[in-house]
Amino acid sequence: MSGIIRFLSENPLLLLFIVAGIGYPLGRIKIGGASLGVSAVLFVGLAIGALSPDLKLPASIYELGVVLFVYCIGLSSGSIFFSSMKRQGLKANLLILGGLLFAAGLAALAHYLFDVKATMVSGMYAGSLTNTPALAGVVDLIKTTAPADTVEMLMAEPVVAYSLSYPMGTLGVILVIFILQRAWKIDYAAEARQARELGPLNEPLQSITLRVLNTQTLTIAELIRQNDWNVVFGRYKRAEAVKLVTGPLLLEAGDYISLVGTIEELNSVQKALGEAVEERLEFDLSHFDKRRVFISNPKITGRRLSELNLVNTYGAMVTRLRRGDLEVLPHGQTTLMLGDQVRVIAPHNQMENVIQLFGDSYRGVSEIDVLTFSLGLALGLLLGMVPIHLPGGLTLKLGMAGGPLIVALVLGALGRTGPVIWQIPYSANLTLRQIGLVLFLAGIGTRAGYSFISMITQGNGPIIFIAGALVTCLTMLVTMWVGYKLLHIPMGLLTGMVAGLQTAPAALGFATEQSHNELPNIGYATVYPVAMISKILLAQALLLMFM
Repeated sequence: MSGIIRFLSENPLLLLFIVAGIGYPLGRIKIGGASLGVSAVLFVGLAIGALSPDLKLPASIYELGVVLFVYCIGLSSGSIFFSSMKRQGLKANLLILGGLLFAAGLAALAHYLFDVKATMVSGMYAGSLTNTPALAGVVDLIKTTAPADTVEMLMAEPVVAYSLSYPMGTLGVILVIFILQRAWKIDYAAEARQARELGPLNEPLQSITLRVLNTQTLTIAELIRQNDWNVVFGRYKRAEAVKLVTGPLLLEAGDYISLVGTIEELNSVQKALGEAVEERLEFDLSHFDKRRVFISNPKITGRRLSELNLVNTYGAMVTRLRRGDLEVLPHGQTTLMLGDQVRVIAPHNQMENVIQLFGDSYRGVSEIDVLTFSLGLALGLLLGMVPIHLPGGLTLKLGMAGGPLIVALVLGALGRTGPVIWQIPYSANLTLRQIGLVLFLAGIGTRAGYSFISMITQGNGPIIFIAGALVTCLTMLVTMWVGYKLLHIPMGLLTGMVAGLQTAPAALGFATEQSHNELPNIGYATVYPVAMISKILLAQALLLMFM
């Protein structure tokens, strides 16, 4: 055994991939509908690291991991973060911020009642709210402020507390959602019908052709605005001539017109304009071609669809847009991102020009601009080094978790600065994010593993576990009660918000399964960035307050 330990300690890269290779598939095993996900890598790292103090990965491994992870999250969440500050989003984020402050108060109470160390309190806070970047921020703060002779021991303590409180951090929110939805007798389907203004909620998009029965006095643009229709008008046929629909078009009796939208929206349009017919204009390729193409041209990335002026320039139109696994109806204000897939209708002689405009290169949506990616990361790391002076003489830094996250949020919202494109392709973002998280969890797990057993057996491990479970469950109960009973937020939206409060994909998956619509995803995306940043700062604040 000693020979194997020595061999692995001398080959850290081999150790890294052993931890990742064992932990990742274990995290996909579901128990009671929930799983640890990629966080299982942390527990495998703890188990292997517990075998010997020499079995620990270099600090640069987890540092690189956390920087990649939070930067990619920020890039993908930037536009959502700033738009969420409007109207309903502001109320939602204030609710979540209140919940996080309540959780911090409970963690502080555990410190006073059970004499839990500051390092353990901050780690418990991060674990009970299942937030790895918050843990990373705490570890980074300890590394930069603690005495050199105690830094390794102190860095291990929040990791242990995180590990003890994390499982109930995941299961607790699921349990609370399960209980409350039954206690309050929630009708998720009715909620979804009342929340149409938020967009299509897990309803597949369909195409139909209508025959207009009465001449309209309003243009297409006016009809859409007046009736608040969330549909895309594609082609129309008048006297055997097939053309693309434009905003100024006035429909006449006998016109045939193709539309894309949800069944409910299409039925609404049908009642107003005419009747559905068997003829399908979208299948008529005698005048137009129809193609799905990738957005890979950097020149149009980050620009609104209306800026391309497709109808006037090419006689073309985008009728659908797919981003990741979500297919949505595009409109003029839709911002194009690398990796988006769009369905385009264009005349035969213009289709190749349209394809050239969009790029349609699979390689182009799989690569990243190393220059801009590195520049953004460098700016984030520099911001993380800036000291922030707080009332009471406290000083903290955003560190390598918070600095890159904030910079990425800004750059993600900007999309581009002149010719410089900050965004990276969706697929590349997901891949880098996952790699970063695995590196961090494997690195920090092995470095804390040897201290793990002794802290559980000799320290206050059971207290940390119980206190962490109480922080999770009480925070979820109070937040959901205030949100549903006082603020009247739909339960489907609220379950996504508390999953975002936890930054817990497992909880989001459970909420989505219960609601059978996209409301939880909308709630999650609305509060996720605020929750992420707040927990990073609050975890460090708890550490500084009680050290």
